[in-house]
Amino acid sequence: MTYKITPIVSLFFLFTTTFIFAQKSDYSTLTLSDSLKENANAVVRLNQIDIVIASQRSMNIKNKRVVTVLNENGLDAIEAYENYDKSSPVKSILATVYDVSGKEIKKIKRGDFRDVSAVSGSTLFSESRYIYLDYTPTQYPFTVVFESETETSNTAFLPQWIPLNDYAVSIEKSVLNISYPSSLGFKYKEFNFSNFNIKKTIDTSTQLSYTASKMWAQKEETASPSVSNLFPRVMMGLELFHLEGVDGTAKTWTEFGKWYSEKILQGTTDLSEMTKVKIKALVGTETDPIKKAQIIYKYVQEKSRYVSIQVGIGGWKPMQANDVDRLGYGDCKALSNYTKALLNVVDVPSYNVVLYGNPRKRDIESDFVSMQGNHMILAIPNKDKYVFLECTSQVDPFGYQGTFTDDRNVLVVKPEGGEIVRTKVYEDTVNTQVSKGVYSIAENGDFLGKIGIVSEGTQYNQKFNNDKLSPTEMEAFYKDYWSTINNLKIKKVTFKNDTEKISFTENAEITAVNYGNVSANKMMFAINAFNPLTQSVKRIRNRKNPLEIQRGSVDIDEIEIALPVNFSIEFLPGNVEINGKFGEYKTEIVKKDNNTIVYKRKFFLKKGLYTNKEYDEFRLFMEQISRNDNAKIILTKS
Repeated sequence: MTYKITPIVSLFFLFTTTFIFAQKSDYSTLTLSDSLKENANAVVRLNQIDIVIASQRSMNIKNKRVVTVLNENGLDAIEAYENYDKSSPVKSILATVYDVSGKEIKKIKRGDFRDVSAVSGSTLFSESRYIYLDYTPTQYPFTVVFESETETSNTAFLPQWIPLNDYAVSIEKSVLNISYPSSLGFKYKEFNFSNFNIKKTIDTSTQLSYTASKMWAQKEETASPSVSNLFPRVMMGLELFHLEGVDGTAKTWTEFGKWYSEKILQGTTDLSEMTKVKIKALVGTETDPIKKAQIIYKYVQEKSRYVSIQVGIGGWKPMQANDVDRLGYGDCKALSNYTKALLNVVDVPSYNVVLYGNPRKRDIESDFVSMQGNHMILAIPNKDKYVFLECTSQVDPFGYQGTFTDDRNVLVVKPEGGEIVRTKVYEDTVNTQVSKGVYSIAENGDFLGKIGIVSEGTQYNQKFNNDKLSPTEMEAFYKDYWSTINNLKIKKVTFKNDTEKISFTENAEITAVNYGNVSANKMMFAINAFNPLTQSVKRIRNRKNPLEIQRGSVDIDEIEIALPVNFSIEFLPGNVEINGKFGEYKTEIVKKDNNTIVYKRKFFLKKGLYTNKEYDEFRLFMEQISRNDNAKIILTKS
């Protein structure tokens, strides 16, 4: 990994490229080498990006992407689309389709691309548009040549160069050329170059070029880190930039946050006097800032709804709080800013937070000051910590982050400057699922059971929307959840969502015929009926990637089992205890009387990053647990 800021010394000049834009090319699939097709659904024959930054307020991007799609699973690799708005127009866009032999099938001009609003059903963001190729192939393989040119005055966002961005796609050639005035403080940072064929061909005070070639298709491996941590990429940025009509300069996060607060966010939190009076009356005599914020957060959840704007569209200047108040909807920036405006009315300070929102954790790169992230939330100071609010959700409890924004570096934007902080970390031991229940087995093997399940931490995130399922959806969910119980029938399920404690309780009554396998005078069934580990870990020979367990958890089960009265225990599984680097597992079976046993189980899984060599050890650890979870009791009829 390298990091560099080019010296601001030389004069800006444009460079030229003599690459194949003007040359006749062979788009026959027959000429592709077998090594490029191996494990691939698509082959990127060429991806060339030419970026020319003419000034702080002017950037031109030309893209030529040639992709051979080998089968239906490779269609996403075409990537023939552009985002645009008033400040970032699409100058030209064209796609040409070739058959397997390289013969032209169809030329698709701009008028034949789909051109849609970034937000369905909304007129508010009508300037934000999305144009994309809508092509249905009649045969495979085929090749698409996509060419586009865009211009923008926004130079705060420089596109990352990611030559390989997905599994099952190989790269024949990928090229980045970027030129810039030396006076703008261009900087870049390289990631994950080892073991890939990448050459830096130009590196001066005004130009940077890379060429990647012969990058073989990668197989996706279970529990691997994100591709952003595995595959090569280059981040780029300017110290002098332009965004949303405003020039900016930033060498530190403090400078960046101050500029963003003063120049982009300022003036976006105005509200009508009528709304201010309403909010003050709503909060009433409450003086505690956090309790005030809880009231406001509930109000926003009930009043507004989230509308999505595609990444790369809509900029980072939020719409006016007055507009959100009037219309009742907005994107993540708008709703976070609106909540901030309402909190201002009742003297509760809060700050906009820029981050990468995704269940797969991703940090803001703290040592690379630039415009990053794809999402915005809100932070409320609470002593020496922050309470983070997900303002796009109408159902999330106050201060709950779940798995979309937890445990990652984010940028908190304060009037005095930006600050990199880490969002709430849900430690392994708080991500709990505690089950307590009973079931009985009749003489014919039929099952009757009751179970209460309490989920907290990130496990709450997996369950708390269950109370919104339709009866059909709910039945499908629990039949899948208890998939090891054949002939399952759901008699009753009730829920309790404690949003203050952030705890979700499920109470279920279920039945099943023939759970116990009766043969002659014997009966056999798995003791752990409610929570066996069913997920198998795939065997991977010669694994390449590290193993990542992003979040740990604890499951605790205690189940009382009533055995049929005319049967005695012939075989009872022994107690088990497994301890290792990946976690702990323990079972205990207690015999209360001749016809009643209690099954106790605890499974603790640790989060962590492990080497590829440790994967087999993890697989064996999970296999041991699965095997013991499916241990069976044998009864003999008296």
